[in-house]
Amino acid sequence: MGNTNESIASAIAANETVRGFKFEAAQADLDDMKARILATKWPERETVKDASQGVQLATAQALANYWASDYDWRKIEQKLNSYPQFITEIDGLDIHFIHVKSKHEDALPVIVTHGWPGSIIEQLKIIDPLTNPTAYGGTPEDAFDVVIPSMPGYGFSGKPTETGWGPERIAQAWDVLMKRLGYMSYVAQGGDWGAIVVDQQGLQAPEGLLAIHTNMAGIFPAEIDGAAFLGSPAPAGLSSDEKLAFDRLQFVYQKGIAYGFQMGLRPQTLYGIADSPVGLAAYFLDHDARSYDLISRVFQGESQGLTRDDILDNITITWLTNTALSGARLYWEYWGKGYFNVKGVSIPVAVSVFPDELYPAPKSWTEKAYPQLIHYNQVEKGGHFAAWEQPEIFVNELRVGFRSIR
Repeated sequence: MGNTNESIASAIAANETVRGFKFEAAQADLDDMKARILATKWPERETVKDASQGVQLATAQALANYWASDYDWRKIEQKLNSYPQFITEIDGLDIHFIHVKSKHEDALPVIVTHGWPGSIIEQLKIIDPLTNPTAYGGTPEDAFDVVIPSMPGYGFSGKPTETGWGPERIAQAWDVLMKRLGYMSYVAQGGDWGAIVVDQQGLQAPEGLLAIHTNMAGIFPAEIDGAAFLGSPAPAGLSSDEKLAFDRLQFVYQKGIAYGFQMGLRPQTLYGIADSPVGLAAYFLDHDARSYDLISRVFQGESQGLTRDDILDNITITWLTNTALSGARLYWEYWGKGYFNVKGVSIPVAVSVFPDELYPAPKSWTEKAYPQLIHYNQVEKGGHFAAWEQPEIFVNELRVGFRSIR
């Protein structure tokens, strides 16, 4: 199938069937996973006292011990199946999604896109507060109808068997999905890869897309992004918050995104993470320094926004669906096109800045990147996986951010 707007549009006529979906993992698969965890061949301890060489042995072993002894997949499976889930074919590929309608009239439809290493599990905590705001400190006017799709190659969606399923094509497919569900006008939200997808949605600006919200705003001017990538000194004349954003981005490029280079260049080589649960877990934990700090603390007995079960739910869904490599290929599809740079979005945009994001987006660059900026707020806490870590703050940001376009 092609990836033009015409081929996406023709998909509506080709197959509009929306099928109900539930998932129950085979007990044999869960038993096999546990056996593989227990059979892990461990390396020696790192030769440093910090995480500069990667995921520390103590953290990986604590995770594995809990995973094999106390973790229960059936709990999150039951929660997933408590929500209405569906599959529909778009542009030749099955797309899985959760769709929860609000009981309130005039609820605003929103499609929310997850990232890597992620899944729809990252967004489960925001469904009830968005759809039932009066039970969570809001008003009927805050209500949303919520659509949460699994990206192609992730979770329960189909695995692309051809090239071309990058963020641009995903953005087109999401417009088909929303209109197939009867939403002629809607808003969109995304973080991590979801932020790239939502920027592409805003760039394509299909009829009916009212606004987007991002918690990882693409705001870096090309020359700033390029200097950070190359490890060059910060350009002269930056304000203090611009310099902070530059320094943080440069750290990401130079020390914190090894996985991105591997998946962007050679994703098929990652057979180890498809074969070893602990290998997959370690790879997923090593996303960024601030997220790793939070996660490693959880396995030392602390909890700051995430629990051990949260983390293992997200890893286990990838293991059970064998989507480690099909998800990794998204980096290959988009390699070299720019993750954090200005995309040219001209529709209304709401931006939330979480302090432990990869970089804190300065308002000066945000206003230039999004000329129709309708909301900008720096919140008090939270990091890269905002909906997962700080759902209450995240929900409030969506309520306030989209209020002006209702």
